[in-house]
Amino acid sequence: MTGTQTLATLNHLSRQKFVAILGSIFEHSPWVAERAFDKLPFESVGNLQQIMFDIVLVSSDEERLALIRNHPELAGKEADAGTLTADSEKEQSRAGLNHCSAEELELLRGLNKNYLDKFGFPFVIAVSGLNKHQIIAAMQTRLENNRDIEFTTSINEIGKIAQIRLDTLING
Repeated sequence: MTGTQTLATLNHLSRQKFVAILGSIFEHSPWVAERAFDKLPFESVGNLQQIMFDIVLVSSDEERLALIRNHPELAGKEADAGTLTADSEKEQSRAGLNHCSAEELELLRGLNKNYLDKFGFPFVIAVSGLNKHQIIAAMQTRLENNRDIEFTTSINEIGKIAQIRLDTLING
């Protein structure tokens, strides 16, 4: 995301600029912003967020699965390699995931692996307002769910992440 925007500005952008600015709201999935452009103008930030999330909800199972898979592991290989998106890096850092002890990292990596092995996609949670201990507890709890519940939960968490990112982008 680039700088703070106003809703009025977003409502008057070209498709290319609109997608360039909003394309990262949903991790590595600019197709959501591309489709949202056709719904201009937006009445409010909440209206924009709901339209974007509705686009996700009516997308194919394959598109939603790809969207989930576009999210990085928490404190995982992308963080180690320095390849997190700027948004993901800030979010994980604020949750303290960049300051894990060796034991916490080992636990997180084991949970990430178990989750990915069981469900076929990475664990996704809106980490804003959570600390690393709450995130670990949520991972442990959610590992008990079935795939359908986790698929739905992950999509809902992605919706929360998008809302936070939109609020940050538009309201500062």
